[in-house]
Amino acid sequence: MIEIERKFLVTLEDFKNEAYRKYRIKQGFLNTDPERTVRIRVRDNQAFVTVKGKGSVSGASRFEWEKEIAVDEAEALFLLCEPGSIEKIRYEVPVENHTYEVDVFEGNNKGLILAEIELTDEAENFTKPKWLGEEVTGDSRYYNSQLSKHPYTSWPDKKNK
Repeated sequence: MIEIERKFLVTLEDFKNEAYRKYRIKQGFLNTDPERTVRIRVRDNQAFVTVKGKGSVSGASRFEWEKEIAVDEAEALFLLCEPGSIEKIRYEVPVENHTYEVDVFEGNNKGLILAEIELTDEAENFTKPKWLGEEVTGDSRYYNSQLSKHPYTSWPDKKNK
């Protein structure tokens, strides 16, 4: 139940031609406390409740528990969520023996594209495709829970840093 992932900005949209699947995601947060984030997510016709714990010092690993729930239950829970939500299109892109999840944000986070890769160890080697930019693992501004409260379009300087 420990999730290990690294997160990167995306500089080119070439990943779209390499993706084997894409789907729409809507999510809200019942709790955005960094010690225990509770997320409600609808992905196409599936819904989930997810609890995430505090991240490691590097920000690459943390406890994660997820349970599938009925979509109508998720829709009811959205009414209890904190203000702000996340809307995005997720692309799943295979690169050698890993799959990158690339999120193209919409709404208040339009213009932001992030890629995540799940690993089995924080020090695991992996291939970085040409469309991958700066690593932002551990930068809390790029956590979905924070983007719901402080959207990308409201940042004073939206340039890739």
